[in-house]
Amino acid sequence: KEILTELEMMRLTDHVSEIKTFTATNRGYSKNIAFLVDMKIKSGKNRFFVYDLENNKIIDQGLVAHGSGSETGIKGDILQFSNAPNSNCTSLGRYSIEKSYKGVFGKAFRLSGLDQTNNNALKRAIVLHCYKEVPDDEKEYYIINSHGCPMVSEMFFKRLEKIIDSSDSKIMLSVYY
Repeated sequence: KEILTELEMMRLTDHVSEIKTFTATNRGYSKNIAFLVDMKIKSGKNRFFVYDLENNKIIDQGLVAHGSGSETGIKGDILQFSNAPNSNCTSLGRYSIEKSYKGVFGKAFRLSGLDQTNNNALKRAIVLHCYKEVPDDEKEYYIINSHGCPMVSEMFFKRLEKIIDSSDSKIMLSVYY
């Protein structure tokens, strides 16, 4: 597993502070665990982080797909983001992980967007789900794209599911760039 660069760590820490501020004033959100996704990291590298808010450390990480609509075709991995229905883009911002349901990908968790940049998440059916084509381990190449959902490997999803299902409060997911 690759260690985060100093810049990636700084971005992560900024978003962790934002989550801590939010959970301090909003009851019902976990003060123990948060999920963070750094979309500046290439899709073949671990960029979905499970963060222990109490001990300030990453406790798990995995690959996550971004929306096919986020691809710009520009070298240097420039991605674009949108909250628009049918854009197939990833939306940036903070999400609250909601109840699970059984869908086309099996168990999935609904995501409720808490910001202007992602407040259409429920309407767009943006959910946290797994897909067999997402690899378990880091790759030198880009992984498959989603329709805008954070899509992870089956093995990583099982680990996330345990955390979500055992939490007595909502877990926040922050997607940033």
